[in-house]
Amino acid sequence: MRIGILTGGGDCPGLNAVIRAVVRRSTDRGHEMVAVRDGWKGLTEGIFAPLGRREVSGILPRGGTILGTTRTNPYKVEDGVESVLRHFSDEGLEALVAIGGEDTLGVAARLHHEHALPVVGVPKTIDNDLSGTDYTFGFDTAVSIATEAIDRLHTTAESHNRVMVVEVMGRHTGWTAVMSGIAGGADVIMIPEQPITVEDACRELAKRHDGGKDFSIIVVSEGYELTYESGEHRLVADEARATDQFDHVVLGGVGDALAREIEERTGFETRVTVLGHVQRGGTPTPRDRVLATRFGLKAADLAHERRFGRMAALRGDTIVDVSLAEATRELGLSRIRTAQRYDRTSSPEWRKSPWGNPSFPTYPLLGWNALQERG
Repeated sequence: MRIGILTGGGDCPGLNAVIRAVVRRSTDRGHEMVAVRDGWKGLTEGIFAPLGRREVSGILPRGGTILGTTRTNPYKVEDGVESVLRHFSDEGLEALVAIGGEDTLGVAARLHHEHALPVVGVPKTIDNDLSGTDYTFGFDTAVSIATEAIDRLHTTAESHNRVMVVEVMGRHTGWTAVMSGIAGGADVIMIPEQPITVEDACRELAKRHDGGKDFSIIVVSEGYELTYESGEHRLVADEARATDQFDHVVLGGVGDALAREIEERTGFETRVTVLGHVQRGGTPTPRDRVLATRFGLKAADLAHERRFGRMAALRGDTIVDVSLAEATRELGLSRIRTAQRYDRTSSPEWRKSPWGNPSFPTYPLLGWNALQERG
């Protein structure tokens, strides 16, 4: 069997570990692997390369993806879908492993449903926001990088008696902000799912200041909407860059906007650190390498067994497979401005969020200093 493999969307620590696992297991079974370059662009334009054990040797600890990646959406390219199907057939491919987030896998699910494309999926995102799997590789690395940055910022914040605002990635979910904020001892954490107001944040900073603490750390998710007691809310995005081919706004700038608000309202000197793409780069953590490898082995098994339209997933500690349709079901958090707009007790959106997970500590987002040993 000739099996193609592609990576789409943003790069993510652990992608190469998946590729390596798929190639090694598949070639052991006598299958021939084909690299599809640059995500769905490779299939729309017919960009292929040989892929074997030699090509994947030594890539386990490497960040990024040896296959290249783009945010190409065949459904937004003229004759894109027809080109995908034609190049797939002309290359003699009999199966495809698609590694990506909700956009890449959404295209895979649609092509499988509408055109019977023989595809299996592997979930990838540093945001940990995919439905159908409890955990995604890349998230642990992103949290580790953010936590290290917060740890380092503590010393400069305390030395200069400043408020340090740390903007982290995560799009419209707050997993990275919450986990790194807890691990790093942040004083205020601001996320999209459960937005606290700017006024509340300023009051918390003032309370710390009155208690003798002249420095504070705020962690804010890039998708947090500036929320005010008046009921006004504002999403900060890069208006100059509009949207990508999947109609996502380009987020960024909420840290600067929040810092200006804090300085104007409190008079405290405030600085901003935007971690940005550094969270997606570099070598993956051991946990991400292991999870990515397990996902890759499962995807190879699904392709070998011709169980198409499925995706590798983690449920508890077990690797399972779920339908791509389930995996790409939109969580809807990007369209929910406040947590109060959906039923917290029964909705899948709430259960997927940190506060709907019974194993997650339901601490308040304010007053972290009271929960931390550090002052």
